Amino acid sequence: MPLLYFGIRVRNLERSIRFYRDVLGLKLVMEGEMGHGGKYAHLVDSKTHQRLELNWYPPKSPFATKYVPGEGLDHLGFRTSDARRTFRRWVSLGARSAMKPWFDPTGQILAYVKDPDGNWIEVFQVLKQPRKRKAA
Repeated sequence: MPLLYFGIRVRNLERSIRFYRDVLGLKLVMEGEMGHGGKYAHLVDSKTHQRLELNWYPPKSPFATKYVPGEGLDHLGFRTSDARRTFRRWVSLGARSAMKPWFDPTGQILAYVKDPDGNWIEVFQVLKQPRKRKAA
């Protein structure tokens, strides 16, 4: 299961996109809204193909904690074919549950655990869209 990206919390998404794009040269490849109202942007380095996820959370979001400069690591993200099974496995091996698996309106199953120092780690599964049947 590959580490796909890392996410950092930001206080102003548009300002952060401009910085990482215009100053550091990352390419904006995707942005959107999360099921709980947060917003995200994915940027990629053209040479290493490493991905950075910028996350902004509204005040009522379960992820909106007090922002302290230097504490902006939001989470590490791992993609898997079965998020529920991976979550259970990680917890059985000693990870602490942060958020149990749930279906997000973005079409993913998401779950979070915490490492021994309290850092969040996401496991996610992208669900395939069902094929449309041809009209008879």
